[in-house]
Amino acid sequence: MREAAFLKQNAEKWQAFEKMLFQSENVNPDELADQFIQLTDDLSYAQTYYPASKTTAYLNELALKVHQRIYVNKTESSSRFITFWTEELPLIVHKHRLKFLYSFIIFGIAILIGAVSAANDSSFVNIILGDDYVHMTKENIKKGDPMAVYKQTKELPMAIAITFNNVRVSFTAFVMGIFASFGTGLILVYNGIMLGSFQYFFYEHGELTQSLLTIWIHGTLEISAIVLAGGAGLILGNSILFPKTFSRLKSFRSAIKDGLKVIIGLVPIFIFAGLLEGFVTRHTGMPVFLSLFIIFGSLAFIIWYFIIYPAQVNRKMKSKFSTTIADINFKNEIE
Repeated sequence: MREAAFLKQNAEKWQAFEKMLFQSENVNPDELADQFIQLTDDLSYAQTYYPASKTTAYLNELALKVHQRIYVNKTESSSRFITFWTEELPLIVHKHRLKFLYSFIIFGIAILIGAVSAANDSSFVNIILGDDYVHMTKENIKKGDPMAVYKQTKELPMAIAITFNNVRVSFTAFVMGIFASFGTGLILVYNGIMLGSFQYFFYEHGELTQSLLTIWIHGTLEISAIVLAGGAGLILGNSILFPKTFSRLKSFRSAIKDGLKVIIGLVPIFIFAGLLEGFVTRHTGMPVFLSLFIIFGSLAFIIWYFIIYPAQVNRKMKSKFSTTIADINFKNEIE
């Protein structure tokens, strides 16, 4: 079918649907969902036969707005808090999953750089961690308590200070994405190099196992959240570099909303990591199995909530609406 004939055959239906969507405050969600299925069928046809046409662009934009009406405005009820964690945030994570993967890769490479640099330059650790910290830790190692730094401050003040610092770092990693993702990359590299040199320092002094069993009690959640915050920064930066079919302004506005939701979603993780660091990490004599339980339990949660569960939610939405959420970039706001 020629595009002109396709347009003539369906234009009235699309206009009526758009009028129903935006001029009525009480649209039946089930009716809207049925209309949405028809719309995605038309969009799929247009993408196949007229991929670069204005008709396809119009249908894609209309599909975005419909999904916004169904799944975002619908959550403005008393269940919004629940749906944010069970649907909205997981779908954002799945939509931008490659950015989070890139953040993880950048951070991992930086860890290797830090470890290798520390291994080949005896002064590198001092440069990265500071002379005072290195000297203090060496003294603690001599005294037989290499993790004594976690015992120098009262539990609650330490937990609060650590939490605020981590939230600040994550928000900075996100905001720095405005510099075409380069700023976020620098923060990831710096923190990764710091971690790599830090762990090599303990390896060099024969305390690697003790450091792993102690530091990663809180570090599993803390480091994972920093990497995820880096992913939020890449969402922001890539929206400027690669706006796709949208204007840079519209792409940027959408990325700000998605990125901020990710940062908000990380706050409880930082709080819990701060509580672990303030109240649990200091107990360096706890049984090994308990340390491993906390570490691997934290890791299992991160893998489930930020990798497995988002894919499950996306598949559920895909089967319900016969189209992937990612393909239509459903989180763009209605203009």
